Amino acid sequence: MKLISWNVNGLRAAVTKGFMESFNELDADIFCLQETKLQPDQISLELPGYEQYWNSAVKKGYSGTAVFTRIKPLSVTNGIGIEEHDQEGRVITAEYDNFYLVCCYTPNSQRELARLEYRMAWEDAFRNYLLELDKKKPVILCGDLNVAHQEIDLKNPKTNRKNAGFSDEERAKMTELLGAGFTDTFRHLYPDAIEEYSWWSYMGKARERNTGWRIDYFITSKRLDDKIQEAKIHQQIFGSDHCPVELDIDL
Repeated sequence: MKLISWNVNGLRAAVTKGFMESFNELDADIFCLQETKLQPDQISLELPGYEQYWNSAVKKGYSGTAVFTRIKPLSVTNGIGIEEHDQEGRVITAEYDNFYLVCCYTPNSQRELARLEYRMAWEDAFRNYLLELDKKKPVILCGDLNVAHQEIDLKNPKTNRKNAGFSDEERAKMTELLGAGFTDTFRHLYPDAIEEYSWWSYMGKARERNTGWRIDYFITSKRLDDKIQEAKIHQQIFGSDHCPVELDIDL
């Protein structure tokens, strides 16, 4: 089974930058998007063979997630069941026969960590949500999780240490999540791979120079470790400030 996750940074914009060509080329069984920045009635995508599921923010043009799947889920839910955290269209959960898929766009802590306190509350609530799912079936979590976990996961760790996405607090929450029984699939296969990034600032020719961060993930329940076949970061695909990431898994 092939899964793709991509923060498209505005799906309507991405469509004008080759999104459909990339979608068809990647040819995934399940395709998850973050930062769609729209309500479903603001776009019409022809995706033959795929079911489409959307979760949009209350605030228009902001955040939002989507899941396009060839395999019809048993059920689909939006949010994590906590009103405070379910206003921004950040989570879609699709239940399948033998796993849960969770597509997530984690809140950014923002400049000067203005939203860090909220982010910490989110992290605890979201981890508890995943652990409850994991009691029933294995979980495949994907999305823009807005954190580079280790120094190897971004180009300039020393100068970014107290910045959003690489604060000690955010990194510790990722460590806590993995310690609770989950696997970072890319690092599972490629523990020492360097300069493998999934996001680049639009400033200062960052992508051209590969001054990036790895903040887009597939994270799976630890008991699926022996099912992981491949994890890829498609740095050659443009259309957003993020590139797609891939998981191939034998389920």
